[in-house]
Amino acid sequence: MKIMIREIILRNWQLKVLALFLALVLWIILIPEEKTFAEKNLTINLELVNIPPEVEVLEPPATSLNLKIRARKRLINDLRPENFSAQLDMSRASIYQQEYLIEAGMIKVPAGVEIVSFSPAYVHVKLERTRKLEMEVVPTIIGRPPDGYHLVRVEVNPTRVMVAGPESKVRARDKVITSPIDASTINTSTVLDVDLILPRPELRLLTPYPRARVTLIIEKTDSRISGAAGGKQTAGSSNLARLDL
Repeated sequence: MKIMIREIILRNWQLKVLALFLALVLWIILIPEEKTFAEKNLTINLELVNIPPEVEVLEPPATSLNLKIRARKRLINDLRPENFSAQLDMSRASIYQQEYLIEAGMIKVPAGVEIVSFSPAYVHVKLERTRKLEMEVVPTIIGRPPDGYHLVRVEVNPTRVMVAGPESKVRARDKVITSPIDASTINTSTVLDVDLILPRPELRLLTPYPRARVTLIIEKTDSRISGAAGGKQTAGSSNLARLDL
């Protein structure tokens, strides 16, 4: 019996091996693409959400996550970073904690996609208490009016604005300046709406209208007194951030 089975197996074994090989090749060629899987690496952004009130992010984290994903071949080639999202819930964050765990459940992926791995496992976030301070608004004037004219007075509205930011970045001596105004081409009293510039990028304005209205009062110089007082400013313009060019 055993001899008979052996003879059946070994009979024309070369043809049998060839047939098996051809069947395998044919299966690989004809197998539908939706039944095969592949892996891909992507880099996506990590978003901080639900940051507690009166708390500031002092050092923004390295907000990239490196993903290795697995999906069907027909799907994986069309996947882009914008198809994914990752959110770190900061609602229970503390100024005393700086390392936060990243979990797979924070990452939202399209249907049919599996996360094989991701990194980093932790993200560093440094928080500080919020400090609010009212700061003086100082107009920035470049140059002087043309010959025959002089700057009598500069008015700004508002004169002070409320600013907020991390407590280590809000300083009592700081001032908010306006975007530069070139007085060298102005020979009549002028009212301008200009942007407000904060002393450092970590701060923000607590106002719905982040601009100021600057009024330049310019008059003709009296030739009889121009030598003595032509270039002199009045007390009303003593609070200028002046750049003479």
